Amino acid sequence: MTPTRRRRLIVISLILVAVAIAAMLTVFALQQNMTYLFSPTEVHEGHAPADARFRLGGVVEEHSVKRSGDSLKVDFVVTDRFQTIPVEYTGILPDLFREGQSIVATGAMKDGHFVASEVLAKHDETYMPPEVADAIAKAKAAHVDKPGGRP
Repeated sequence: MTPTRRRRLIVISLILVAVAIAAMLTVFALQQNMTYLFSPTEVHEGHAPADARFRLGGVVEEHSVKRSGDSLKVDFVVTDRFQTIPVEYTGILPDLFREGQSIVATGAMKDGHFVASEVLAKHDETYMPPEVADAIAKAKAAHVDKPGGRP
């Protein structure tokens, strides 16, 4: 092998190694920033990360919204009609937020309740985010498949 050919082979090999390292670092960084959506049933079954941020999707349970009189803190319950998760949020809620409406909250579990940093509400009465609808459908299928589950 000639010295020129050997040098080209080394340069090409180094470029390929650098591209592979850059791709691995990119994938790792993207995985760190991803927040997955879980339903209350999936959270109760332990599918949601215990120490990381994720999105909780479901419906605000009727008669569960409790607002603090002296701050922007709001407590409410999110349900997929099979399991419920208490949620704590401090901030201004979207205009469309109300009981019986679909929401997606971003945050993390802390001491048995979900502490939300962001709450998004659906934009009209007939729309449910596809991710929330899929999570509720999975929870319903899992609940029906269990002994004693409702059909």
